[in-house]
Parts: sequence; C-alpha cells; structure tokens
Amino acid sequence: MTRKDFLKTAAGVAGAVAVSAHPSTALAAPAEATQWPGPKRAVSVYSYVDDLNSTCTLEDCIEEIGSLGTDHYPVGVEILTGAIEGYPNPSDAWVQKWHDMCAKNHVLPVELGHWVDSKLYSEFEPWLSTQESYEKLVQDIKLGNKLGFTRGRTKIGVIDVGLDPVPNWKEFLKMALPIAEKYNFRMLTEVHDPTLLNAKVIDMYLEFITKEKCSPWFGLNIDFSVFQNVNYQWHFWPGQTTNDLTPKEDGTYSKVSEMIPLLPYVHCCHAKFNNVNEDCEDLTIPYPDIMKTLKEHKWDGYMMSEYEGRDRPNGGAFAAVRRQHVLLRKLLGEA
Repeated sequence: MTRKDFLKTAAGVAGAVAVSAHPSTALAAPAEATQWPGPKRAVSVYSYVDDLNSTCTLEDCIEEIGSLGTDHYPVGVEILTGAIEGYPNPSDAWVQKWHDMCAKNHVLPVELGHWVDSKLYSEFEPWLSTQESYEKLVQDIKLGNKLGFTRGRTKIGVIDVGLDPVPNWKEFLKMALPIAEKYNFRMLTEVHDPTLLNAKVIDMYLEFITKEKCSPWFGLNIDFSVFQNVNYQWHFWPGQTTNDLTPKEDGTYSKVSEMIPLLPYVHCCHAKFNNVNEDCEDLTIPYPDIMKTLKEHKWDGYMMSEYEGRDRPNGGAFAAVRRQHVLLRKLLGEA
C-alpha cells in the first residue's frame, strides 16, 4: 500500500476521527491568521521525513496536514529546504505547484527550515566567511518570501556541544536584517535541547536583539524539547519497552515559566514530541502547562508539530501527528 492509499483510509487510525477534515471548498489561505488570536497548530513536514519520497509525496503530506485543520484559521506548515525540488532555484512550475497545494488544502506557509551552513567546507576553522554566510541568508530569505513563508528556522552553525554559535554570527545576521525586513521574513534561531532557556547563549541572543533593535526580524524559535522532563531514547535498542520512561534530573531541562520573558521575541515554536499514547496524552513533555502558559500570556503564533518517536522510520508518523493534534485541539479549546 502506498502512503497515498494509506491517507485515504487513515480515518480508522487511533485518534484520527477526533480531527475533522477542513471543508474542501476552502479558499486560498490568507497571508496571516488574525481571526484566531493565540497559539495555533501547524506541522513540520520533517515529521514525515522517513516516508517522504518513498511511500508518499510532498503533496500527500500537504493534503494530510490540511486535514488536521480547523474553521478558525488555516493550519500552518514548515518545510525544510531539502523538500524543495531544485533548491535553491526551484522552477516556476514547482513554485506554482507549491502555492496551489497550499491553497487547495487551506494550509498556510509559516516557516522555512534553512541553514547557514558554516561548516560547508570543514568541521573546523576557517568556517564559512561572513560574506558567504550573508549571501546564503539572502538566498534563502528571497526564496522563503517567494514560497509565501514569513518566518525561517534560521539554523546558525554551532561550535560545541552547548550549541554556542559560530564567532561571526552577529556580523552576518546584522548584514541580513535589512533584507529580512524588505522581504517580510523573520530569522529565528532555534533553541533546542540540550540548551536551557537560562543559558548564556540565550542572553547573547537577547543582547543582540536589544542592541541592534532588530525585533521582529531576528528572534527565537523555542523547541519544546527544552521542557522534556522524562528520559526518552529515540533509538530503539533490544530489551527496551515503551514503558522505560524515567524522570530527568532537575537542572537538565527548562521550566515552562522560564519561557515567559522570552515570548516577545518568539515568533514560532517547534511542538516537539516523541511519545503521545493512544489516549492522546504526551508522556514526556508537559503540554498542558505549555499551552496554558502560551494562552495566558497571549502568545500569538504557530506551533509546528515535530515528531521524533521510535516508530517514525516504520511508518508511524502520520498517526502520531494526528494523536498530537487531538491533544492540542483539546488544550487550545478548539471546537
């Protein structure tokens, strides 16, 4: 059975019936979703990366994401540059097909996952020059705008296990700020486990934002892996069971409350998850607390489902994302 055939029969998957498909008569998605203030649901196509181009196409993924939608706002999508045919110069035909897919399924392009590939030539210094890094950013900003994206998961090269950025990050980001503003594209560096929200690198980013007065054109994307308070081994080893979850030690994950002062600079989030059970409960990340905090502080943005569960390489992503969206709809109070 192909993934497309699977999608046609996916209503029987656990949790799928709780997420109704969006009306087929939907018009093209608006530039921004303003009619439903607060946190909004989205999906990163990265969740389906083990199926993409093997058992399903990008079009299948967009169709599936559209079926998770709501009458309140268009469901959002993130794609990585690797999903763009002919990147960094897709054909006009592909660009038109992309816009047609999104409009047909009432899906809003929100975030482009792209990289400043500082280690293109070597793992060690000299890394990509400031000018080369700037040119890479300009290339992706223009492409993102062409595809309808208003945000980028702008992955900055790192130099150590603490995810500290390359030394020239301030220089090439500052150079790119006028281009980002011109093309309405917010460059968002991802805050991901093992980085903590109270880490020195976060202070560095905030200092840069304040000094250069560059909000909203440079900001943060918080990946909810930083809140994971239960150990979970992504790779499955012989002898492991799905119940071998143990609490993490204090100080190895961030408290949800630590997100609050950062929210003015957070223009997108990655709704990371790896273990949502058949009852649509997350067993490793405190989603009720996260959603409560975002709603109480009137955070208005999209959260990209990003699945990294053990069964992803074995076709489990589609059902898992649907289970998470049952959970998110409930926590967000969507009818």
